[in-house]
Amino acid sequence: MTTVVKIGGAIIEDKAALDAFCRDFNLLRGRKLLVHGGGPMAGDLQRRLGMEPLKIEGRRVTDEDTLKVVTMVYAGWCNKLIVTTLQACGCNALGLAGCDASCVTAAKRPPRTLSDGSTVVDYGFVGDVQPSSIDAAFFRRLLEGGIVPVLCAINHDGRGQLLNTNADTVAGCLAAALGARLVCCFDRPGVLADPGDPGSVIPRLDIASYGALKAAGAVSDGMLPKLENAFAALRQGACEVWIKSSSGLLRQNGTQICL
Repeated sequence: MTTVVKIGGAIIEDKAALDAFCRDFNLLRGRKLLVHGGGPMAGDLQRRLGMEPLKIEGRRVTDEDTLKVVTMVYAGWCNKLIVTTLQACGCNALGLAGCDASCVTAAKRPPRTLSDGSTVVDYGFVGDVQPSSIDAAFFRRLLEGGIVPVLCAINHDGRGQLLNTNADTVAGCLAAALGARLVCCFDRPGVLADPGDPGSVIPRLDIASYGALKAAGAVSDGMLPKLENAFAALRQGACEVWIKSSSGLLRQNGTQICL
């Protein structure tokens, strides 16, 4: 089985957590790909440069200066730090952005109406991807050659414009395009019924249960796109989807997402 694993920036900026994750990822059986974010580090660099990060409904608004920052952080520091750490574990990793070999293309997101039904937001240089945006044959060739792709969420439109894409979306589309298993790892043990109680992991979450949690405010901010992308990945072709802690990568735990 092919597995697409996604990790967030909170893991990457914690050296001990990243080292442990990379050791486990190297032991993961079967063909595998890694997709990563880096939001906390991008936000920190923005603030150091006198910029104020702006997120709306869990997604980063990306003007021209923000695009430069996230490209430096995601495609530069984060990507090469992960590749270096994996290589030290014996994993033959190759760092990529979507513009490399045109492996992921994106369409610039048009202004979007928010969930309140009236507010319209222009997210700037943000790209939307679909499973058809993925060059699945390219990734299969890498996997067949024993190479482990490490992909950041900086993509392009094929006409010279870089675009920032939500990393959960990229991971979901990649899993769907490859018919793969998707495992989204972050700093919690799974989807929680009570956000303040790490012991309240929901073992299986379907669409109806998600709607109830969302209405109750139990899921919000960055968890919203994470879960929406998880359901979309299943609908579009991923064989199964899990959300769990990075420390539980090799264990049968976390939350399984179901339609």
